[in-house]
Amino acid sequence: MLNAKELHERRKVRTRYQLKKKSEGRLRLSVHRTGEHIYAQVIDDSKGVTVAAASTLDADLRKSLKTGADKTAAAAVGKLVAERAKKVGVKQVVFDRGGYIFHGRVKELAEAARAAGLDF
Repeated sequence: MLNAKELHERRKVRTRYQLKKKSEGRLRLSVHRTGEHIYAQVIDDSKGVTVAAASTLDADLRKSLKTGADKTAAAAVGKLVAERAKKVGVKQVVFDRGGYIFHGRVKELAEAARAAGLDF
């Protein structure tokens, strides 16, 4: 029997495999969440570099947020990462939920990034 961490890793690998197969050369918007914070990065897998990133640890967000572990914080991170990606010239990405279920904070981050102008 697999434990929760091993199951999460399986979902992450399976999701990433499907994304690479269908991404058509687009960059990847990757999400990572912990109990206290949420992180998002736009990654160019062909070059192996992070193009844009945002998290609840950013100084400007940290001042305005009550906590880094709720839906409003996730929405703020989604909006910020989309703005930073658009500054660099990225408009289309694929969304990598990273083994997390698409609800709650992950869903709020995705919806905020879409509303801010990223296409996925």
